[in-house]
Amino acid sequence: MTDLPSDRDMTVLDLAELDPIVAGQPYPLVFATVSGAHLYGFPSRDSDVDLRGVHVLPVAEVVGLRHGPQTLSRSWSERGAEIDLVTHDAEKFFRLLLRRNGYVLEQLLSPLVISSSPEHRELVALAPACLTSRHAHHYRGFARTQWSLFAKTGEIKPLLYTFRTLLTGIHLMRSGEVQANLPVLISQLPEAPDYLGSLLAAKAAGEHLGVGAAAEAPLVSVLTDDVAALNAGLDAAQASSGLPAEPSAGPALHDLLLRLRLG
Repeated sequence: MTDLPSDRDMTVLDLAELDPIVAGQPYPLVFATVSGAHLYGFPSRDSDVDLRGVHVLPVAEVVGLRHGPQTLSRSWSERGAEIDLVTHDAEKFFRLLLRRNGYVLEQLLSPLVISSSPEHRELVALAPACLTSRHAHHYRGFARTQWSLFAKTGEIKPLLYTFRTLLTGIHLMRSGEVQANLPVLISQLPEAPDYLGSLLAAKAAGEHLGVGAAAEAPLVSVLTDDVAALNAGLDAAQASSGLPAEPSAGPALHDLLLRLRLG
């Protein structure tokens, strides 16, 4: 297992350093990617490293009396860096893809790839057939949860999550593209508030800083109005979206799962 330097600034990741971590997993991996704040574009110096992926259980652990783990989860610290690794068995992951779960789509499409395979590339190609207008519900619900957390803590992190999820949902409904990186979304969507850049800069200094740490700290009343406007924008984008109501990737995912299981 690799050791991450104890004085490492976690705003910057060396993906090659993470490869030995995923290589030691007990089941074959379809892929492993970086998720969380690094994917979303607002890591802090002390951010955790969130790794996500898909493993493949052997046939004997699927059809017998003893079933293998549908989800493997492990968290540990390496010289001051908190690592969180979660993988789902292919069947569970595919079922999540066919629901309105934007989180797994973001993991699949993350550009921060630690481990890949031909099946990973096949899944990426199938991703557009998993997208639906109902994914707006996922982003709306996630934003509501994070906004409630911000109301309790006053921290920048849940506030950025609120804006990120709403902007991701709006962009997805309009373009059919899953874009999870907040700085990219800010550059592409004119409704993104101007003060988000200041919040991003402040967040880099620490995971649990309050909004007052930002050079341009917006008033809570302004934040409330802007979040309400983005929620309304997501509603409108869903209503006019060209995305289908249901995914069409089911048959192809079924075929891919059989091939993964049977070799």
